[in-house]
Amino acid sequence: MMETEIFRALADPTRRAIFEKLAGGSMNASALRQGMDISQPAMSQHLAVLRNAMLVREERQGRFVNYEVNPDGVVLIAGWLAKYRAYWPARVDALKALLKDMDQ
Repeated sequence: MMETEIFRALADPTRRAIFEKLAGGSMNASALRQGMDISQPAMSQHLAVLRNAMLVREERQGRFVNYEVNPDGVVLIAGWLAKYRAYWPARVDALKALLKDMDQ
């Protein structure tokens, strides 16, 4: 299941930070490493996990590889969340009603 891979990839705080940086636009691995205490091999591994989860895609430009957020992966996340969007308001309203009854 692709959602499992997506959430497994985003469970790591370093990968979430990388993903958030890429949400600002396309970057190469060296630019992504700036401000992060991470080696080049570790960055490559994190990018591979994000790529395999369809969250990041790469584009080669000469000697450099630029990475960017893959919209297909974001669509999968949005689809997963949409299943629960209708569920939670009703559950929260029921919880509020229960708590109100318990206070009386």
